[in-house]
Amino acid sequence: MPQLEVDGAALTYDDEGPRDGGGVPLVFVHGWTADRHRWDHQVAHFAAGRRVIRLDLRGHGESGGSGARTIQALAGDVLALLDHLGVDRFVLIGHSMGGMIAQTITLAHPERVERLVLVGSIAKMAYSRGRALLMSASTMVPFRLFVAANIRRAFAPGHPREEIRAYVEGSSATPREVVMTCYGAMRDFDVLDRLGEIDAPTLIVHGYHDIQLPVRQMLRMAKAYPNAEVRVIDAGHELPVEKPAELTAVLDRFVS
Repeated sequence: MPQLEVDGAALTYDDEGPRDGGGVPLVFVHGWTADRHRWDHQVAHFAAGRRVIRLDLRGHGESGGSGARTIQALAGDVLALLDHLGVDRFVLIGHSMGGMIAQTITLAHPERVERLVLVGSIAKMAYSRGRALLMSASTMVPFRLFVAANIRRAFAPGHPREEIRAYVEGSSATPREVVMTCYGAMRDFDVLDRLGEIDAPTLIVHGYHDIQLPVRQMLRMAKAYPNAEVRVIDAGHELPVEKPAELTAVLDRFVS
């Protein structure tokens, strides 16, 4: 797999599909403790007709490096890759933490983002007092249990247990330092008051059963966007793998 060295991290990425025709490239950014293969279904579909780029964020998947302490730093990695590939303008698609990265890039470089897609993401982490206490307490349990609890609750009830176990194993392989620093970066993330600056056509896709980032938080964000449409799918937080065909169809309609 091709890699790019960025600030001490070897970032693994895929750059697929035709270089001409079909519109600007699609750039997929995965979420916390995941990797670029969360997007396998979507990439297989779109790469048949247009250029598609995805990466493993630093410390995730097959990329090296320690965990970034801010979402801005992770956004810098994505931009460094796109600059390396000579991609000036693109459609940006982010899931969960990847959606936070996508919003950060769009606010910093609006001229480069043709369209923005947020999948299971929000603009500000918000907790009730009770949930904040629960989340703080969860960081004190053994690391593997902390990761497993967060990944299991990301799926809607009824999702096949063997698939969930596989995703728990993959997420648990992410180094502890990466998991915890990115977790802190998400908790500190807040661009809610700046969303009015984003003029790019925006698609917000969310799972109805998402308890990681509840629908009500997404709707609070969606109201702040001047040019957004919302789609709610019967799934949990892990839309790209829970309902891959349905998500791909929604994306296809929007980016086409």
